[in-house]
Amino acid sequence: MTRKNLLPLSLLFLAGCARTSPPPPPPPIPVPVVAATSENVQVTGEWVATLDGYVNAQIQPQASGYLVRQDYAEGSVVQKDQVLFEIDPRPLQAVEDQTRGSLAQAQAQMELAAINVQRDTPLAAAHALAKSTVDTEIKTLEADKANVMTARANVEAAELNVGFTKVRSLIDGVAGLAQLQVGSLVGTTSVLTSVSQLDPIKVYFFISEQEYLALSTRVGTSGGDLVSSGNVIPLTLTLSNGKVYPHKGRIIFVDRSVTAQTGSLKLAASFENPGNLLRPGEFARVTAETDVLRGAILIPQRAVNVLQGLDQVVVITQDNTAHVKTVQLGPQKGQKVVVSSGLNAGDQVVTEGMDKLKDGMKVNPQQPGAKPAGASGGATGSTAKKSKGK
Repeated sequence: MTRKNLLPLSLLFLAGCARTSPPPPPPPIPVPVVAATSENVQVTGEWVATLDGYVNAQIQPQASGYLVRQDYAEGSVVQKDQVLFEIDPRPLQAVEDQTRGSLAQAQAQMELAAINVQRDTPLAAAHALAKSTVDTEIKTLEADKANVMTARANVEAAELNVGFTKVRSLIDGVAGLAQLQVGSLVGTTSVLTSVSQLDPIKVYFFISEQEYLALSTRVGTSGGDLVSSGNVIPLTLTLSNGKVYPHKGRIIFVDRSVTAQTGSLKLAASFENPGNLLRPGEFARVTAETDVLRGAILIPQRAVNVLQGLDQVVVITQDNTAHVKTVQLGPQKGQKVVVSSGLNAGDQVVTEGMDKLKDGMKVNPQQPGAKPAGASGGATGSTAKKSKGK
């Protein structure tokens, strides 16, 4: 075949290639989406708490001496003024006896001085005795009366000291371990044990400045403060075993200042404690409703993708185009999270596979529970019959 014949064939081949259409684009990938919802969200704060006695009293003797007896069972419930320890009273009893003797002498001298004044006063009035003598006797009587008062005070002090040999509980509560044993020499600085009032019990925890302002704002609407209106915000206590304590608490103390190092404020709450179940030194968690966000935008937590410290979501527009948006997140509510800014109610957000999508990509959004396009739920009736006939 000549070159003249080959040229038209090659041109025809090239023309045929030019008319060949390009392959069709791949179909949009299906992506699960949900709509952002608008709800009223209760913001709850949670803080680590330490339990302590409502009142803690250190039991210290007011007299010195040797311990001769322990009158309580460690860890038992004791009453106010119940005797817990006894100190050897004999040295102090001897001092009391001595003061009583001094009092008797002073009273005898006073009585004698009174007799002298009573006897000599008429004689001085009759000029049978110098008036100066009576004046001296009157001064002596006044001095003897003062001596009697001093001796009586000494007796009272000695009686108190003897009474202090019985060391008593200052409050109703649970007594702890004895710090000193029988036979120990104790003084007024010695700590024998501690007694704690446990019903109600006190719970300490720290909150941030922002949480304090939120709580104060809520309480302020009722015309009070956190202490006087503590019942407005009931507190829930979760124990270390994860169980929620059945009794609600109330705020009873707010510290005077914020800790500069941590920016937190110390609070104390009171909880009923029947049966003394809760004990000082335990750790727990205190929760309370700090605020209510009205009309908050909520999306599933899994719809948020964190990239270089930014919280991002993929929003699907009405023309099924994916757009990446940076959002500001608020508190969580279960498996959902509040979006403070960046979304509107009703926006369709992707819940899975966000890292595979690019901004401007066309997608096939799938609502929860919807069947993908082209999916079949099973064989039709006619197909079933044909299969059966075969």
